[in-house]
Amino acid sequence: MDWIFVVAAIQASMIFLFAAIGELIDQRSGILNVGLEGLMLVGALGSFVVADATGNPWLGFIAGIAAGGIFGLLHGFLSITLKADQVVSGMGIWIFALGLTTYIGNPLSGPLNDAGKMNGIAGGLTPMFFIGLLIVFAVWFILFKTRLGLEIRSIGEDPYVAEASGLNVEKIRYLCVIAGGALGGLSGAYLILVYNPIWSPNPTMGRGWIALAIVFFSMGKPKILILGAFLLGFLWHFALSSTEIIPWLPALSYHFYRMIPFAATIIILMIISSKRISRKLGAARPAALGKPYIHNE
Repeated sequence: MDWIFVVAAIQASMIFLFAAIGELIDQRSGILNVGLEGLMLVGALGSFVVADATGNPWLGFIAGIAAGGIFGLLHGFLSITLKADQVVSGMGIWIFALGLTTYIGNPLSGPLNDAGKMNGIAGGLTPMFFIGLLIVFAVWFILFKTRLGLEIRSIGEDPYVAEASGLNVEKIRYLCVIAGGALGGLSGAYLILVYNPIWSPNPTMGRGWIALAIVFFSMGKPKILILGAFLLGFLWHFALSSTEIIPWLPALSYHFYRMIPFAATIIILMIISSKRISRKLGAARPAALGKPYIHNE
């Protein structure tokens, strides 16, 4: 296993990590967003358009984060204000984002302007990798070591008790869906500006669904989430160069090896869903997850 493969696999892992940690914020506040794939798509397109036009990857990242945040806000409006079913809202956002990015991005198909790519600085790792680790640490610290994090987790468990304690449930949930959306957009931007700087229809290729699964089998624990993100990231990139890494592997279709991360996700979810395993790990899924909150007058 050479260093080039390791760096590329780490970059692939960061795509999952950003999207998953953003969804963790949503779920801790009681909001389920199954439209992660859509957030990544709009983030990828926004970053590609801006970075390609300006030749500045930093502006591309800002555009991707903003696009994801806007779609996160849309999910918040549908699920928090209009009390829509959160699964239906998330699916609608994914379908809308897929159609929108396909329509707008179709004429843009092709490689990103070289000036818009983010180059590596430390053994091939980009500055955004190190900033990304700081972001993930900051999210963990806020959620589990600050008053705001306690408020978010309280709302995710029982918004009515939280409201009785003087918390503004809707305001905090909006904050979470926007932050989660922004991180989903950042994931898409990282995909396009670092890992694979080429625009094509549906560039995320199902990564959003894997990131969503990572959140579920992490049991709400950031340490397991990070481990899952890196495991699936290595498996994802392994499919691109499987026979180069392990020469004795049979030269099967690329699509067979591309199936491995999805198959691994299913297997891990089946194991984690076991009551014995979940009790041992200590399931931490918020009690109010996915349930509409109706304000007490």
